[in-house]
Amino acid sequence: MIDVKRLRVLREVVRRGSFSAAADSLHLSQSAVSQQVAALEREVGQPLLERTSEGPRLTPAGERLMVHGDAVLARLDEAERELAEIAGLEGGSLRLMSFPTASATVVTRAMATFHARFPNVDLHLSDGEPEDSLPALRRGDIDLAVVFDYPDLPEDFGRDVEAAPILEEPMRVALAQGHPLAASKKIKVEALADEDWLCGRAPSSCREYVLAVGRNGGFEPRISFESDDYKVLQGLVAAGLGVTVLPELAGEHRGVELRDIHGDVPIRRLWAVTRDAPSRSPATDEMVAILRQVGEAWPAERGLTAVA
Repeated sequence: MIDVKRLRVLREVVRRGSFSAAADSLHLSQSAVSQQVAALEREVGQPLLERTSEGPRLTPAGERLMVHGDAVLARLDEAERELAEIAGLEGGSLRLMSFPTASATVVTRAMATFHARFPNVDLHLSDGEPEDSLPALRRGDIDLAVVFDYPDLPEDFGRDVEAAPILEEPMRVALAQGHPLAASKKIKVEALADEDWLCGRAPSSCREYVLAVGRNGGFEPRISFESDDYKVLQGLVAAGLGVTVLPELAGEHRGVELRDIHGDVPIRRLWAVTRDAPSRSPATDEMVAILRQVGEAWPAERGLTAVA
């Protein structure tokens, strides 16, 4: 049987990037960490780490083991937290990770509502794109990830997690104020074929979506500037350095005109992703419910028509 303590040691070596850093984190000697990893390798009958000049790396066997190991350790961590709550501590904690445009809007609103209802639960929020938050969720570093995807580029959430829809928001073309096409209420994507385009840096779904919008219009967008910060992209648009598509939650920016795309309205979908029910705390379920309530009310509060 695989020793759970040794799984934790292996995970820490991989996360910290060295045996010495893992030893410091675990308050063990470097020799003890090496011995624990070696004992785990003997248990499974094959090498789990490759020692390289850049530090230890998981072997294919190690990667497969940690896919399951992360899920096991996350469930044990959750069990410890729930037992602590039952023991009468201060209500435990809830750890969220969300991407910036959601953090500044629907997540902030949901956290305020949650805190008013459950003041004894400690809330922790960190920023992270889906590429960061979903792995953190699987490792057990957080309890809830607020992520996004697009119908044309759906996210594969993987095993041992559940995704609840929060909100669907329209994507619009962003043009510099005074741009000739800004005179139209709706813009055909193909009319933007000769424009310089702005998008997120690779690899990211934000970047892939902008490229997909252009390709759906029959052209390959010519990318002039890249940034993962929507405020930076809006500033570049306002300066006349290109066009892009932005989600509703990105808000408005001085000097930027937002116009609907002609035809099917492109949307971005927001999800609350958690571990599956046996590994979830009541606090997590309450936050998911509140996020969904905030998402349902958001279009009306913003004077928008809800996306079907």
